[in-house]
Amino acid sequence: MNIYEAIVLAIIEGLTEFLPVSSTGHMIIGSSLMGIQSNEFVKLFTVSIQLGTILSVVVLYFKHFFKSLDFYFKLLVAFTPAVIFGLLFSDLIDDLLESPLAVAISLILGGFILLFSDKWFKKADFDDSAEISYVSSFKIGFFQCIAMIPGVSRSGATIIGGMSQKLTRKAAAEFSFFLAVPTMFAATAKKLYDFYKDGHQITGQEINLLVVGNCVGFVVAMLAIKSFIGYLQKHGFKLFGWYRIVVGSIILLFLLSGFDLQII
Repeated sequence: MNIYEAIVLAIIEGLTEFLPVSSTGHMIIGSSLMGIQSNEFVKLFTVSIQLGTILSVVVLYFKHFFKSLDFYFKLLVAFTPAVIFGLLFSDLIDDLLESPLAVAISLILGGFILLFSDKWFKKADFDDSAEISYVSSFKIGFFQCIAMIPGVSRSGATIIGGMSQKLTRKAAAEFSFFLAVPTMFAATAKKLYDFYKDGHQITGQEINLLVVGNCVGFVVAMLAIKSFIGYLQKHGFKLFGWYRIVVGSIILLFLLSGFDLQII
């Protein structure tokens, strides 16, 4: 991987991580078109640049992280199901991560769900994610577990989960952003631990790629979050639904044509 490929992947990550479109699906298309060969560092890179994107959430919503301990307890409760499911089904998740077909199908099915989600969740009682109960936080955490299936979209699953708990689209999206912080931090820490445990080392050039990737991801994610919230409040999910269906169909066409899609 060179610096230009790292920048492109960071842009893809920053744009798609917090939108309900699946960053995994976009990474597959982007890396395959650029001919990036998967190796241990590339896998580490695609996970580690999430630190930059979650930092954008902390910066944009700085005040929320200093409101009360209740805020952190609710995030912990929502985060718990992902920890449990991740430990119980890690082998199955790893197998699914190796399947571009699973990503394509998840994108398309999730797209159809988004097309109808605005009709399904019309009534909302809470415009502030801080108002939800611990039980509701726990339920949203189970929606996040669905996103362990590649192509589902962690953001999409948790936003739908929030709306099912009577949050407005804006409040559900913001809770999804907050929940991403412990989830993505834990994923990055585990990936780094596994990388070094297996005896791998990071070179000076690779450190530069990680720094650039996180910086680019941070800036792009900030812009994406601001734009997404504004659009979501006005227009809902229909555009994202159709977009997912198109991207999933493109991946299917690649697979049918024999194009070598790289899972990274």
